[in-house]
Amino acid sequence: MRARKPETLAVTMAHRKEIPDFLTEEECKLIVHLAQLKGLQKSQILPTDDYEEAMEMIEISQMDIFNLLDHNQDGQLQLKEVLTHTRLGNGRWMTPENIREMYTAVKADPDGNGVLSLEEFKQLNIRDFHKYMGSQKVKMSDLVRNSQHTWLYQGEGAHQVMRAIRQRSREIVEHSEPLQVVRYDQGGHYHAHMDSGPVFPETACSHTKLVANESAPFETSCRYVTVLFYLNNVTGGGETVFPIADNRTYEEMSLIQNDVDLRDTRKNCDKGNLRVKPQQGTAVFWYNYLSDGEGWVGELDDFALHGGCLVTQGTKWIANNWINVDPNRRRQLQFQQEMERYAGAGAGAGAPGEWTVDKSYSGVHLEL
Repeated sequence: MRARKPETLAVTMAHRKEIPDFLTEEECKLIVHLAQLKGLQKSQILPTDDYEEAMEMIEISQMDIFNLLDHNQDGQLQLKEVLTHTRLGNGRWMTPENIREMYTAVKADPDGNGVLSLEEFKQLNIRDFHKYMGSQKVKMSDLVRNSQHTWLYQGEGAHQVMRAIRQRSREIVEHSEPLQVVRYDQGGHYHAHMDSGPVFPETACSHTKLVANESAPFETSCRYVTVLFYLNNVTGGGETVFPIADNRTYEEMSLIQNDVDLRDTRKNCDKGNLRVKPQQGTAVFWYNYLSDGEGWVGELDDFALHGGCLVTQGTKWIANNWINVDPNRRRQLQFQQEMERYAGAGAGAGAPGEWTVDKSYSGVHLEL
């Protein structure tokens, strides 16, 4: 269990900043128009094709799987322990009902109590689970995220309004990701998630990886701050929910109690601690990491867990600016120096703005 550190800035009702009328109605409409002109693609978390083949390529023993799932190390797998690690499945959001159906299909739970002992788990053929998941037809409403999105460049040569929006906070977003624009139709949602991932010594940040010229087995987006813009008023639903904002402690297993999963934004948004109603032009920002106590990026803030509630009527348009900061000061400084060098070199360097977006941010658009 992780307790909130009183001296650190985390997602609470006080530390989440909401700025009404940050964008004008005209600016909101223009962003939507530019996104439509560019074209939006479906937002997918994981591919649903060739799931079984992909899973078989992962080399991990059955005992390792059990130990990974057994969160409290009591030698039994509770439903919520399995849910915590299988919520992505083959692109499908897994519910307690889904897990029970899978157990029945592969004859994994002979006594039907919803708990797998170590002995019961040893009797299973893991390939049966993969085959079952691979055979399931996934609807858009079953996915972790049901939306469409695109990316709009805000650097040199971009539409003057796009540049003007970035200039309002130029010091912190100039070298960060392009603007992501997202459309949720009626029935759209995004289950609770983190915008960034934990950074360990063996982890590289996507935005600094290229200039640091370092290899690492893991990669994450290092989105220090999220700035979310509401581009329209939503007729029904579509709130942004922070399920555990203002909690005093964090325990991953406590997110699922009595078959109620607080991360499920299609069913349980009303149970979240904090909900923000979409209002056209409003900007909301929050920190995804805590401070390290020395004025730099520290640990991932678990309380920044958030999601997009089910749109029950109409359409929801939002945009995201992420401020990317590497917890490794040396790498971040090196990255910013390189960006400034290319920007200062002018057109002779081969379109610095294009280099920044196409090279530094290639592959950075992780749907976390």
